[in-house]
Amino acid sequence: MWPSGVDRDAATGALRVHGHAVADLAAEYGTPVFLLDEPDFRARAQAFRRAFAGFDVFYAAKAFLTRAVARWVDEEGLSIDVCTGGELRVALDAGFPPSRIALHGNNKSLEELRLAVGAGVGLVVVDSFDEIAMLADVARAQGRVQPVLIRVRVGVEAHTHEYIATAHEDVKFGFSLASGDALEAVRQAAAEEALDMRGLHSHIGSQIFDTAGFEVAAARMVRLMAQVRDVLGLHVAELDLGGGLGIAYVASDDPEPLGELAARLTDIVRTECEHAGLAVPRLAVEPGRALVGPTMLTVYEVGTVKNVDGIRTYVSVDGGMSDNIRTALYDAEYTVTLANRTPTAPLMLARVVGKHCESGDVVVQDAWLPTDTRRGDLLAVAATGAYCRSMASNYNLVGRPPVVAVGPQGARLVVRRESYDDLLACDVG
Repeated sequence: MWPSGVDRDAATGALRVHGHAVADLAAEYGTPVFLLDEPDFRARAQAFRRAFAGFDVFYAAKAFLTRAVARWVDEEGLSIDVCTGGELRVALDAGFPPSRIALHGNNKSLEELRLAVGAGVGLVVVDSFDEIAMLADVARAQGRVQPVLIRVRVGVEAHTHEYIATAHEDVKFGFSLASGDALEAVRQAAAEEALDMRGLHSHIGSQIFDTAGFEVAAARMVRLMAQVRDVLGLHVAELDLGGGLGIAYVASDDPEPLGELAARLTDIVRTECEHAGLAVPRLAVEPGRALVGPTMLTVYEVGTVKNVDGIRTYVSVDGGMSDNIRTALYDAEYTVTLANRTPTAPLMLARVVGKHCESGDVVVQDAWLPTDTRRGDLLAVAATGAYCRSMASNYNLVGRPPVVAVGPQGARLVVRRESYDDLLACDVG
């Protein structure tokens, strides 16, 4: 659950990242603060590249994106997947090669499509019939032929939270396989001279441990490839199987080794293609959470510690749902530990809560913390790299925390803390 650079000082018991005391980093950068283990991020990117050799590996930037992260992804040889104009601008501003960028999104604006086509992005993943026509118009106006994938809703029920399951029938994403819309979308895209219909895309959800859904989705996508050949006479060159691999947030989480999943997906696609008499397409995957999630921890300072009538002890910290909405949104679980000293006192079952004006402002529902946890202590929450800073808000007009990249050579700020002046900057009233 913790980045590879995290350990405890043998003398003090205090948490460290690559030898740098978390307490010292908190003193320098303030709390809350996201600490990003850069070597761990790079090592995980390399692990994906090795495990999925022969695949295109797209980092799903929605999990967490800064210019520094985009540069790391580029340097480690991965491609990048963005889903808004803002994410695209960050990647482009970081110097990321446009040809290795894919643009997703169920409701891309005309402005976003113009930006993507003008920049020369390698792929646009088309999500609606309206978008096919709109994108073709944009590409024609710019004198370009835009490569596209068709996003397919394969009807697979991923074993995950309802809000992050994306491939069953009652969702906003993609074209239905069962209704025939996916085949029709391929036909329409292929008929547009300004579009290059490269292939198909599927994504079944997020934080998935039961990977049987990936296998079912892959098999159904190959059958669609055969239908595209038989009905439309077209060749599908690329098949993107999406992302969604789960990570360990608590000790009971057990993600599957990357190499095993890669081998199984490759075997399924190859076998299904052989049965259908198809050439094996270029495969792609899109890790986001699985890459960045375990590489970051959030450090908070404890404020109020309150025992409520013997029911529960509430440990309040100086952040909360504005920097981690996932507990409130998905009932997410996290692992938390005392960071500034050795936890030697007996443990109590506590609830770590934030400072916001909501009863649902919970960081960790059930946390085993020392009974002597007190004001001024530091708590570290593991595996906060995905969908914490990227989904952060200014609720109660709280500035979003900084992100500090840490490695053996030192620490550096990659995203600064928002100030009161930042909060007022857009208020023109």
